Amino acid sequence: MSSPFEGLREKLAADKDWPKIYMFKFIVPNDHQKLARAEAIFGSEAQISLRQSRTGKFVSLSAKELMISADEVVGRYEEANKIEGLISL
Repeated sequence: MSSPFEGLREKLAADKDWPKIYMFKFIVPNDHQKLARAEAIFGSEAQISLRQSRTGKFVSLSAKELMISADEVVGRYEEANKIEGLISL
């Protein structure tokens, strides 16, 4: 069974300029547990910023982190995909 992120993996792998800073963006339901799980995907060196939606139902999570390879980026997306209600941008 292939990953839903296989196309992303191929695009990123075509770029031979690794390691690099990569920016992840997610929309997370405004639930403390889900938000904590989303933040825990990233290492302690990651720069994470949060912004609550106007209605307060969701939180926008942006994270910049040094990634070693395309596989590492896809691994982060696969972990995030396990969080119910999370939307990857």
